[in-house]
Amino acid sequence: MPLLLLNVGEHAVIKRIGGKPEVKQHLSDLGFIVGASILVVSKLGDNLIVNIKNSRIALDRGMAKSIFI
Repeated sequence: MPLLLLNVGEHAVIKRIGGKPEVKQHLSDLGFIVGASILVVSKLGDNLIVNIKNSRIALDRGMAKSIFI
């Protein structure tokens, strides 16, 4: 299930990262790796603010649809 389907306040564990190699590398550099716990802090349309590894990161729809939980 893509990250976009989580509601505000829900926790999940990342199961897979999709997309082009450069997108995967960028997400990995930000801490989005398989097995990491993620919390949706805020949602505005398809844009998300998530908490991962004690950091808050904003994701647009393109990035968020590459993360599967």
